Amino acid sequence: MGEIRATAGAVTAWLAGAALHPEAVWAEWEQYGVALIPLGRRFDAVRVPAERMHAAAGSDTPRIVANALEAWLAGPVLRDLRSSLGPYYVLIAPDAEWSGPEDRLSTNTYLGVPRPGHPTMLTRWIVEPQTPGHLCDPRHLRALLATADPLRTVGQR
Repeated sequence: MGEIRATAGAVTAWLAGAALHPEAVWAEWEQYGVALIPLGRRFDAVRVPAERMHAAAGSDTPRIVANALEAWLAGPVLRDLRSSLGPYYVLIAPDAEWSGPEDRLSTNTYLGVPRPGHPTMLTRWIVEPQTPGHLCDPRHLRALLATADPLRTVGQR
């Protein structure tokens, strides 16, 4: 049990360390539950529309989507919950190649990140980070999203 807590603390510290002033991230987590963390240093994010992610997962049921994302991506994914159409943010390495049609967010962009283990009303971890530095493989994201394309085509006929 102590090992799990130590890992969670290490992940949280790693996320906060993406900012030039990690103490500001901790203060935002304490006050708001969500901190704006700059992208491009420790991780980038690929913004995937909810409709596309749900088509790829074959469901919009939160538990089914979470299980699909965990199985396919095996890395951290956030979701903006301010609306039912809120996008998903798949965290990838800053030097990882991404050529998909979804927006890649990087340097000069901030992402609202909840503290792991502390869900909020605005944003939530769909798949929490398990260890510092472990991110999603963009090839796995491309493969997952490729499964959404046939579903979209069938629905348009």
